[in-house]
Amino acid sequence: MREVDVAIIGAGPTGLFAAYYAGFRGLTVAIIDTLPEPGGQITAMYPEKDIFDVGGLPTIKGRDLVANLVAQAAPFGPSYLLGVRAEKLSYRDGLPTLHLADGSDLGCGAVIVTGGLGSFTPRPLPAASAYTGAGIVYFVPRLDDLAGHDVLIVGGGDSAFDWALALHPVARSVTLVHRRDRFRAHAATVGRVQALPVTILVNSQVTALHGAETVTAADIAVQPDGTRRIPVDTVVAALGFTADLGPLAEWGLQLDRRHIVVTSTMATTMPRVFAAGDIVEYPGKVRLIATGFGEAATAVNNAAVAIDPAAHLFPGHSSEAG
Repeated sequence: MREVDVAIIGAGPTGLFAAYYAGFRGLTVAIIDTLPEPGGQITAMYPEKDIFDVGGLPTIKGRDLVANLVAQAAPFGPSYLLGVRAEKLSYRDGLPTLHLADGSDLGCGAVIVTGGLGSFTPRPLPAASAYTGAGIVYFVPRLDDLAGHDVLIVGGGDSAFDWALALHPVARSVTLVHRRDRFRAHAATVGRVQALPVTILVNSQVTALHGAETVTAADIAVQPDGTRRIPVDTVVAALGFTADLGPLAEWGLQLDRRHIVVTSTMATTMPRVFAAGDIVEYPGKVRLIATGFGEAATAVNNAAVAIDPAAHLFPGHSSEAG
């Protein structure tokens, strides 16, 4: 059985910062995530999106933020256990043991859950259920993959309009289809897209996709005009996603719907198990990356004391440590 001081479940921004901070405190770390690479939802859903609300960074691409966080933790040598899920939690002599989906066990002094929204699954595009070809995506990890494409984006939320903004400079054409005439996306983003040569069809929905091996066209029912067919190389189904805690829900943690209830120390109701980031709930909780960073430091510092009661809760500033 492998053993580390701290096991972090979730390799998103909060988990990666927790890995850095645990390393700064001299703790050994293993990071576990079901996704094949670090970054969590940022890597899977909006790697090219500009992020504006991280302190000290006026703007940064999601992919670059993840790369910086990985580099920040790298000097402390965290272990990455990617593409594997933490299935069960048990205790041996009062210390947590994680039982992983690959059959291995990981003993640790403390666990920090930073799993964002838990595991997430994109909502399917109904018109795609009868279509057997390729060309339907739910995320766009690399914008250049769609260079020169006629792109059809389905949805009316932030993701749909973000993709429209990002893809407009590289795609041959961008069409956005939404079943209502009102959008859930931020009004400023909607305005930016409306100012571009992007076709926006409201009160509309995709009724059929065409093409043999890959999509070549789509039928769109537009009220009250009827159905029109447009050329399409790629369909981006930005219809949101469903999320659940998976096995975490069976661990005995106190939950508030899909979130883990924590105290001001980021402690859960299970011994030596802490949590931070979007997955936690407490009065006044605000779900931002910046908030998750602070919660990660709080969780690590309190975990350090749980591991070694003689340790100081506050280790000093990193600038003083060199």
